[in-house]
Parts: sequence; C-alpha cells; structure tokens
Amino acid sequence: MPVRALWYRAGTLSLLDQRALPARTVVLRLRRAEDVAEAIRTLTVRGAPSIGVAAAYGMVLARREGRLGPARAAKLLRATRPTAVDLFVGIEAVRLAWEGGGDVEAAADEYRQRVVDECHRIGNAGAHLLRRAHRVLTHCNAGALATVEWGTALAPIRVARERGAHLFVWVDETRPLLQGSRLTAWELARERIPHAVIADNAAGHYLATGQVDAVLVGADRIARNGDFANKIGTYEKAVVAHENGVPFYVAAPWSTFDARRPNGRTIPVEERSENEVLELSGRRIAPGRSHARNPAFDVTPAKYVTAFVTPAGVLSPPELARALGRRASHTGGA
Repeated sequence: MPVRALWYRAGTLSLLDQRALPARTVVLRLRRAEDVAEAIRTLTVRGAPSIGVAAAYGMVLARREGRLGPARAAKLLRATRPTAVDLFVGIEAVRLAWEGGGDVEAAADEYRQRVVDECHRIGNAGAHLLRRAHRVLTHCNAGALATVEWGTALAPIRVARERGAHLFVWVDETRPLLQGSRLTAWELARERIPHAVIADNAAGHYLATGQVDAVLVGADRIARNGDFANKIGTYEKAVVAHENGVPFYVAAPWSTFDARRPNGRTIPVEERSENEVLELSGRRIAPGRSHARNPAFDVTPAKYVTAFVTPAGVLSPPELARALGRRASHTGGA
C-alpha cells in the first residue's frame, strides 16, 4: 500500500511533514485548528484532496477546543490557500454537521473515506489507459501524499503495475519547490516503480522525440467545461503534448470538480512568496537586487485534455460537462 499522508485519532491530527521529505520522515501531531491552518499554508500538508481532508479535521479540532464557532473556524481555514476547491469542500462537509448538531468527527471521517475510495476507483478506471502507454510523464506530486492514501495521477500507475504492466515514469522536478523530485520520486522509489527525474524544461524534448506515451497529472480545481488549474508548468506540458500527439489525462476525485464554475477564466491562482523562487534550500541563488513572481498554479484549457480519469470512469471533456451538470442539479449546484 502507498504511504498515508495524514490520519486522525482521539483529538490529534497526525501529518507526514512533506517539507522534510525525502531526507527525513517527520510526523507532526496537531491539536488546534490554527495549527492545521498553518500546516496548509506552509505546505506541510499539500495536494488538493489531502488539503481538503486536513481542513475537515481542522474543523473537528476547532469544535473540540471550543474557542471558535463554525463560522470563524471555517473562515480561518478557508483563508489558507485559494486555488484548491477541495479545501472548501472539506470544510463545508464538517461545518454543516457542526451547525446541524451532528457528529463532526463522523462527518470528517466520512469525507476522508470518500476521498480514499474515489482515488482507488480512479486507479481502477485509469489503469487500462496504460496497457500500451508504458512511458508516462507526470508533473508535481499527485500521489498518496497529495490525496491521503492512493493518489490521483499515480493511482492508475499503481493499479496498472499490480496488474502486470511494465511502466516507466518521467518525473518533472517541478520548480520552485521540487514536489516532483522530492515527493513523487520518493513515492515511486518506495514502491520500486522505475522512474527518472528530469528538469521541467526537459519534458518537451522527451515528448518531441517519442519517448513519452502519455501525460498523466492531477488537478486542484476543474471547471464544468474541463478547464483546470494544476501546479505551475502544467499548461505548457499540455500544449507540447497536444503538439506532438501525446494523450494528456487529468485524474481527480469529485471534490476537485467545481460544477458551479463554467470555465477556468475565474479560477483563483495563488501567488506565493518570491523567496520560493529566489532561494533553494534556504540559500539565495539570484542576485540580491532581483525580484521574482511566483504563481503556484496555471490554468489549462479543456481543448488540450484527452480525457479525465474520474471515480465514474474515463470521460472526455464534453462527457465531463454533462456529468457535472447532472451532479450539480442533484446537489442544488454544490
């Protein structure tokens, strides 16, 4: 089984500190909503589904501590990171239980289990895409660390390998915080899945020279028409894959789909500290007078997506739009 990114027991949320990987394995034990908010803000826990589950348990901790009401606790956690819609879905799942006098721990547990189950179904749904696509390129980390247990982009790779597929994964390093080389490579190495870390700007070379059979990424928010936000650098991979006839797949649980947002033009894009670009491991690598811009995500138009790997199966962008329309009508637009 893949590693677990977080777990909750008796008033304590335990997080695998993703900032310390791969050099050290550090587990943090949090008991206050403020600590959970800080962990999300500082990427101690990251990846849209893991963020949503952590926020759900942050609401539970706020309820147990009793200093914050549901509205204030939700506001605290919502303010951490704006792009990943899972954050808001996880908070809302517990807020509704809290305000309705329900069992908040049960609500958070149910949400966590739903994410885990959906990611496992993503693995089963997407594994057949890799029967002939043996060389897969991925960007950022969309494995167990990002999704509590199974992964989104890595789930089909894991399931396909269990079924006997011989796979090789190209791992974009994912500047500036190196989620690919630090986290995705760490997960793949633990499971002895063959892979190679490449510089972000080397991906085009491998796509153009026929050394990539498919691109498989996760997402942080997907609009109804299939436009989606993911880690910065995803857009250019999608364009180059399209130019070279390489299928481009996006894997995500339902909590990542934002059926109320018609397209990607209004997806909020988080801008993080310039120091993440100007420094590497705490040491400045740019001239002292230089400044940087640091958008954490970009938005890729649906026209570059071959298909979405969802808990309900593999859907083309038009099929996705119809499925999300049905889900929105059944849930009152949620």
